[in-house]
Amino acid sequence: MIVIKELNVKNVLTKSNLPVCDYSANPYVGCTHGCRYCYASFMKRFTGHEENWGTFLDVKYWPEIKNLNKLDGKEIFIGSVTDPYLPEEAEYRRTRALLEDLRKCNVKLSISTKSNLILRDLDLLKSFRSVRVAWSVNTLDENFRCSMDRASSIEDRLSAMEIFHKEGIATTCFISPIFPGITDAKAIIERVKNFCNYIWLENLNLRGTFKADILNFIKDEYPDLFPLYDLIYNKGDLSYWKDAEEDIRAYASSIGLPYIINDDSIEHPFDSPPLIVNYFYHSKIKKNRQRLSYGR
Repeated sequence: MIVIKELNVKNVLTKSNLPVCDYSANPYVGCTHGCRYCYASFMKRFTGHEENWGTFLDVKYWPEIKNLNKLDGKEIFIGSVTDPYLPEEAEYRRTRALLEDLRKCNVKLSISTKSNLILRDLDLLKSFRSVRVAWSVNTLDENFRCSMDRASSIEDRLSAMEIFHKEGIATTCFISPIFPGITDAKAIIERVKNFCNYIWLENLNLRGTFKADILNFIKDEYPDLFPLYDLIYNKGDLSYWKDAEEDIRAYASSIGLPYIINDDSIEHPFDSPPLIVNYFYHSKIKKNRQRLSYGR
């Protein structure tokens, strides 16, 4: 059961230190996809919720955004700590309301989701000058996906990605988090390379309250892999990620895709093969001004 409350807030836009935006926007507090590995679960420290992550949702209502012209040229990221296209968005339409406001100014818009509900807003998003949409995909195995989240199926995400790309909107396949020995990053790249502009890679980073849950899941469901997870996450051995990085780099070269580490600020034309960006080394990421492809 999901506990839903309506919440009045002073502002839906927050100045951001994230490397991909000037402002972040989250139309909801909480996320009913309930991903077991979700970094955003730390938000409970600030919201006062006692419910388990994934079982509550605050629906935000905000006053009219004034002085929209101040946002001209700014980069706005929708969905930094919630999915803006949760199933509840079909009823509450708070992401839709935000988009209808933002299209009155000249912003660069980025959206991150695990949902195909975003197809509802395709025509609205096409009215923006600059849009980029990322779908998180870390497996092609629906059974594993069901063990990790309650979001749209993998096929529904990939179908939405392909439709957006055909409509001229820049798309990103965010292969995250990569589970050692489980996520087949090369198979995902092969599946999406013809209908995305960027492929981002991020390793599974176990911290906080969900570390024990994930390790117990691996011990129960993938016992042969548990020694590897123990080596990485309890003993701090990074050799797996170093080997994986070299393997994916070689694979990208073999299929003719550009590959870089921790920096997607280079120019990348819409009609070029997708740029693979490896984010395994989080500590090296620095804020930089992006020059991303946001569509035709």
